[in-house]
Amino acid sequence: MPAERMNTVIFACVHNAGRSQMAAAFFNALVHPDKARAVSAGTQPGERVHPEVLAAMSEVGIDLSGAKPQRLTDELAQGAQWLITMGCGDACPYVPGLKRDDWPLEDPKGKPVERVRGIREDVRSRVMALLTREGWLNSKRTT
Repeated sequence: MPAERMNTVIFACVHNAGRSQMAAAFFNALVHPDKARAVSAGTQPGERVHPEVLAAMSEVGIDLSGAKPQRLTDELAQGAQWLITMGCGDACPYVPGLKRDDWPLEDPKGKPVERVRGIREDVRSRVMALLTREGWLNSKRTT
């Protein structure tokens, strides 16, 4: 019997330095590892993950200090099943053949920590809903 293909979800925004990094980190922390994985990317990747995002994610035990923004390329998109864009409007990427969703989330760059926490919790709840809907949630994880 052939092995089941790994489901891949791409979380994409323009700079890949905030929302998409948070979404991929929550997804990979909460997903059943045999069912799916997430990557994040941007159309115009920034130099680094925003410091306010690093701080907000650190508060919930997720270390993004080693994360580096990357460009959304055809190679990265190959084999993916989902593309979830992060409220980037006309700048959002389009990849033919993928299931699509758009999460209209505020960009956390330069926002006060209280606002970044709110965005983080919005991202977490959307990731939980996706994992639950697709049957990919790892019931042993609670991040």
